[in-house]
Amino acid sequence: MNKIWQRGFTLVELLVVLVVLGLLISIIVPRAVGYLAGARSDTARIQMEAFASALDLYRLDMRAYPSTEAGLEALVTPPADTTRWRGPYLNTLEVPLDPWDNAYVYQSPGPGGTPYRLVSYGSDGREGGENEDADIITP
Repeated sequence: MNKIWQRGFTLVELLVVLVVLGLLISIIVPRAVGYLAGARSDTARIQMEAFASALDLYRLDMRAYPSTEAGLEALVTPPADTTRWRGPYLNTLEVPLDPWDNAYVYQSPGPGGTPYRLVSYGSDGREGGENEDADIITP
């Protein structure tokens, strides 16, 4: 047994190990990247749900949702000339960015008679797109 350990590995054995490692990496890396892309979209949806809860609390206090001009910033900074604001309505001192470091787009009133619309434009930061570039929109 001692002679086997002293002999070492041949070049062919090393190449076989490298090929096997390369195959494993080529299978694992795309799956991991796909999982991370899905995780960012899920994170954006969860943040948007938190915004929805905060916006509802804001509406209870202020009797209206923030205007488009006031934006989501009204959830952490009181609007001028108001005494009813009892925020901040988020657990942070600043409005968080989406998982791709872009600002969420807030519009009030929203289209079709909805009280507001909240959008993350995905990884490309532009309207439209597919997969990770797809827009995430509150109903």
